[in-house]
Amino acid sequence: MAEHRGESGGHRGESRRNTGHFPVALSRREWLFQAGGGLGGIALNWLLARDRASAAGPASPLPGQKNPLAAKPPHFPAKAQSVIFLFMVGGPSQMDLFDPKPALQRWAGKPLPESTGRPKSQFTTGQEVILPSTRKWKKCGQSGIELSDLLPHLSRCVDDICFLRSCWCHSTVHAPAMYELHSGRTQMGHPSLGSWVTYGLGSVSDNLPAYCVMTQPEGVPEGGAPCWGAGYLPAIYQGTLLRRGPSPIQNLRPPLGMGGEENRRSFELVRRLNALQTPPVEDLELEARAASYELAFRMQAQAPEAVDLSRETAATHRLYGTDQPHTADFGTRLLLARRLIERGVRFVTVYSGGGPLITQWDAHDDVNANHEKMCGHVDQPIAALLTDLKQRGLLQQTLVVWCSEFGRTPNSQGSRGRDHNPLGYTMWLAGGGVKGGTVVGATDEFGLHAVERPISVNDFHATILHLLGLDHEKLTFRHNGRDERLTDVGGEVIEEALA
Repeated sequence: MAEHRGESGGHRGESRRNTGHFPVALSRREWLFQAGGGLGGIALNWLLARDRASAAGPASPLPGQKNPLAAKPPHFPAKAQSVIFLFMVGGPSQMDLFDPKPALQRWAGKPLPESTGRPKSQFTTGQEVILPSTRKWKKCGQSGIELSDLLPHLSRCVDDICFLRSCWCHSTVHAPAMYELHSGRTQMGHPSLGSWVTYGLGSVSDNLPAYCVMTQPEGVPEGGAPCWGAGYLPAIYQGTLLRRGPSPIQNLRPPLGMGGEENRRSFELVRRLNALQTPPVEDLELEARAASYELAFRMQAQAPEAVDLSRETAATHRLYGTDQPHTADFGTRLLLARRLIERGVRFVTVYSGGGPLITQWDAHDDVNANHEKMCGHVDQPIAALLTDLKQRGLLQQTLVVWCSEFGRTPNSQGSRGRDHNPLGYTMWLAGGGVKGGTVVGATDEFGLHAVERPISVNDFHATILHLLGLDHEKLTFRHNGRDERLTDVGGEVIEEALA
């Protein structure tokens, strides 16, 4: 060691040449030089680390802490990396949008035949006469799939869509049916689909929420916050609600006088206090809270850019219809959804409908008037989203889901409306490994029952998870002594929908 120090230390090493068993003592000047140089290196390292932290925020948990939002590998190679989940609140009519039924014209004004049964719904007995659809239908795209005249923009995208015409669920009541479609159960309190996805895969982005939710300005769906809640999963996996306006994320900016270095130091104190556990124990709620604080701190620097739609071109705004009164709201939210997905958000839910009955798809009084208005809000923006994702090369890795809690009855409510129908209705998937230009399943000649390849909500969820590289039977969470899962004890992947 003495010889190595002499070679690397130059002439100073000569003054420390051994004499017997003891080296010659350092001079005071030499000792001060070496000690000062070492302390200077320590100080420099601390200053550089502080600058990095100030510029980018904390990049990882403190030693011993877990980051519940850290990215996790899927069970097998995934076709989709993220999901845009479009939920139509109230129950659109499948036989007026996606599932043409000529028999309704032949049976108009007559009750359903005995062979179909007379199922009761929430406000009808099943004895009511059949209400024919007045919509015009045409074959669209190279696949020739028929869509009604209510969807002229979406008709140009059918070759990218897989229509599931034989979906069914358990409830005729809005809230329980919404809970089932969101969480796999008709009771509230179970984790939502978005929560299961972020629990299973973690977050792609370090600086934005993994799971975002955008409701309609008029109000939330009947099911309320449990539709995007984390249930018994740690709270970090619940959806982050984004609101309309220039500041979609509440409390994003720090209070006056709390920005910059002072804000960072306050956060670091909270962060270190959260890490003080002696002895260390696993506390999922504490970990979730700590991770939420860290994410909130990083979002102050990154989220404002993500939600700034002024950075988009005028052509893009026209595509989504943000410059037109009837499409401005939904188009703005879909454009924001695309920006969030681009920046690594894993799951985005966007609601059409909510609040008063007149702002939902719940067409009890007049199905034509209701659906003309609601389709007018969403048709152009949804087609724009699919087109935009495809042009940017994002559709292959983004799964777009169009769904609702149930469909509508073929028999009438009153003279022009339709009641709730959970027995057979249509939902669809696009992008992210989906076989576009296809139809899976069928309802009977009246659009009442799913008769060919019935698709349960469990099947629907299992397929979404599969496209994300997750095995729905292996994605579990221990709760009250039971390994809970999104699909409970059912569900099979819809193989016909896979590319």
